[in-house]
Amino acid sequence: MAVTLPRPGSIGRQAGARRPAAPPFLWIPAVLVAGAVLLPVAYLIVRAAGADEGVLPLLLSPRTFRLLLNTVLLGAAVAATAVALAVPLAWLTVRTDLPGASLWRVLTVLPLVFPSYVGAFALITALGPTGLLQVILHRLWGLERLPELYGFPGAWLTLSLFTYPYVLLSVRAGLAGIDPAVEEASRVLGRSPWATFRRVTLPLLRPWIGAGGLLVVLYAFSDFGAVSMMRFDSFTTAIYLQYQGSFNRSYAAVLSLVLVALTVLVVFLEGRRGRVRYHRVGSATARLPRRVRLGRWRWPALALPAAVVAAGVLLPVAVIAYWLVVGLRHGETILLSLPPLVNSLYAALLAALLTVAAAMPVAILSVRFRGPLPAALARLSYAGYALPGIVVALALVFFGARYAAPLYQTLALLVFAYMVLFLPQALGPLRAALLQVSPAQEESARTLGRTARQVVWSVTIPLARRGAVAAAGLVFLTTMKELPATLLLSPIGFETLAMRVWSAATEALFARAAVPALLLVLASSLSMGVLLSQEGLRWRDE
Repeated sequence: MAVTLPRPGSIGRQAGARRPAAPPFLWIPAVLVAGAVLLPVAYLIVRAAGADEGVLPLLLSPRTFRLLLNTVLLGAAVAATAVALAVPLAWLTVRTDLPGASLWRVLTVLPLVFPSYVGAFALITALGPTGLLQVILHRLWGLERLPELYGFPGAWLTLSLFTYPYVLLSVRAGLAGIDPAVEEASRVLGRSPWATFRRVTLPLLRPWIGAGGLLVVLYAFSDFGAVSMMRFDSFTTAIYLQYQGSFNRSYAAVLSLVLVALTVLVVFLEGRRGRVRYHRVGSATARLPRRVRLGRWRWPALALPAAVVAAGVLLPVAVIAYWLVVGLRHGETILLSLPPLVNSLYAALLAALLTVAAAMPVAILSVRFRGPLPAALARLSYAGYALPGIVVALALVFFGARYAAPLYQTLALLVFAYMVLFLPQALGPLRAALLQVSPAQEESARTLGRTARQVVWSVTIPLARRGAVAAAGLVFLTTMKELPATLLLSPIGFETLAMRVWSAATEALFARAAVPALLLVLASSLSMGVLLSQEGLRWRDE
């Protein structure tokens, strides 16, 4: 599975032959999808233009600058930590003879199934100033209070632990795509495994590290649940409070545009890392990479994956189980939360299907046809991912209430918001799958008399099936966890597991939050299995 969007325009050069113009049945839906993705941005601009004179003091206030600095520092710190964890984990679990490497490959990506607010809830319960660890230490040594977890340390720790798998999955895809002959040439020249990794493998992985790091940075910018539970002031919490507590919601739109500008700047800077080749050169069958022998470091190397899995998987599961037992012992009514479970699965399934369907024409256009417009459409699809969920929700609330009243507070508008938010997550796997399909197969179908539409339906889409499954799995997983858009856009009476967990946890009813949190994790794990099945990692022994 690849979550990286290959650079537009890098594809058609492989065939080197003249390509026909893109047919209207691809252009029309792709343009409509781009327009839909830009709708929240456009409406935010319109709304912000109507702000009164009080908006300027708000923009120039010390609090706004402090929020901006907090958000930037949090994104940078979380991305740096995620990369520091993910790169060695990817190399250990994919390229070495680490004991139980197959099991660690699964376990190390499992933190992705935990919503960040559930992770924050688990960390507060276990490591908070008066948490479970403090209780144990008080009984043993009389310790009265642990160091403060709330604020930046808690937000940084939570987001790092539960977002590093974005980098891990991306780097794994990069490792699978590196030609092993390059690394073997380095070894033949006498370099050690570590020197080969540092001077050859790591530079080749930079695009994939950058792509995964970009996802983590944007996630940290847009996160609402974890930073709120950790009481950390960021732009998303300020926008939410401005929206909830002010009659003049133009101020919230203005703050949203500031955050949009920040995320666009980050995407632009990441895009300036230079032209990158994502495919092997040559027509020969690619060799499998060789497994690296760790020698005497084989067992000590287990410390890193074991520590990460303990903090990112075992800890939240143990805390959820603890509060479940405490609730049962105190007579708490444990509801199975079946309606929220059904609602979550239903909404996530619709979002996955709609997002993959919307991403398909954009992916085909950007992979199979040259020109600035296909490349622009692919880049515009990132506009939704650059927007925090709360910003998209805010824009669609304005749009739905004023211009699309029949859609306001309907499931259709909620699923549309999911599509806007998660379209790039579907585009990445789809484009990666299309990149692996030779255009000659489609051209052969055309020579047999099939029309362009028939070729797309009978050849292109079936060959991209693996990428479509991975894309649907990733969108499904992310939708199950999404909170801000769900809170603001869900229909009246439509409650999801994420909403049930959030409402109980924010009222400190942790025992009541345990069952829906457990159901949410289990349901999200289903799509994780789909994602891992698409990796297809292999290597050869000596």
